[in-house]
Amino acid sequence: MTTDKSKESLAQERLDARAAKDFAKADLLRDQIAALGFEVIDVAGGFEFREKERFPTYISTRDIKPLKVNGDIAITMIIDGFTADASETVRTIKAHTDTPIIALVNGDPAELIDEIDLQFQLFSVTENFGWGENANALLKSVSSKFLVIMDPSTRFTGDAISLVSAELSKGEYSAIGWRGGLVNTDDEWRSVEDKGAGEVDVLFSYFLTINVADAINAGGFNNRAIYYRNADIEFSLRLRQANGRLLQMDLPLEQARHHGYYDTEEEFREIQSKKNYDRILERFRGKNTILSPRR
Repeated sequence: MTTDKSKESLAQERLDARAAKDFAKADLLRDQIAALGFEVIDVAGGFEFREKERFPTYISTRDIKPLKVNGDIAITMIIDGFTADASETVRTIKAHTDTPIIALVNGDPAELIDEIDLQFQLFSVTENFGWGENANALLKSVSSKFLVIMDPSTRFTGDAISLVSAELSKGEYSAIGWRGGLVNTDDEWRSVEDKGAGEVDVLFSYFLTINVADAINAGGFNNRAIYYRNADIEFSLRLRQANGRLLQMDLPLEQARHHGYYDTEEEFREIQSKKNYDRILERFRGKNTILSPRR
């Protein structure tokens, strides 16, 4: 759904914006030209272009520069391999929404480079400190009020963004997601029951839309979470403890093969998942007052 514009038309818009002293718009247009792989150079009587790297590469998440996006909401993904599948996911998003998309890629972006345009940008991080730190880097770096953190295996079948944006704009919820549930207090917090759409205790990161200010106020994600599994539960409970409400919605999404689970080495997956859940039990178990109403 992205409107294609040439670098020349964008550069002319930027020139006009500078003449009108609308420097914020000029900077935005410069960034859009950069997303096309060019740096615009002001010269007497107009402009010139110089090719530049299509995406930045950082050694660490601590080096990531602020990312400016249009609008109140942006879609982000953490991608660690399987870039061909992630590229297909990006295409399904583009087919249903103009919302900016940002990918944090651990390593070589490979096929994802072909998807870079005015809507989609990516950056590569060479040192992978884990899922929690990557998620926090996105929270802190992307300049939007609301942030979607979604798994590259989740595909759009419709405009999920308009639905969650309308609900978030009411100001009642700190996070809205596609899959989640209620903590099972009968088994001492050792499982989560999916009760369908409605207010929940936890949301999963298949598709998780967050009020950024509320997330940061709650402490963000746990940097010790190397692996994603159960890290989203811990984050959800942090939001609940900070008086945030969470909503599970039926959304036009579907899940393809979830490489982050099925194609991760089993021993690593189980050890890291257990570490994440042990932290949940240690910090939250028994604190039933932070949970949402039972249903």
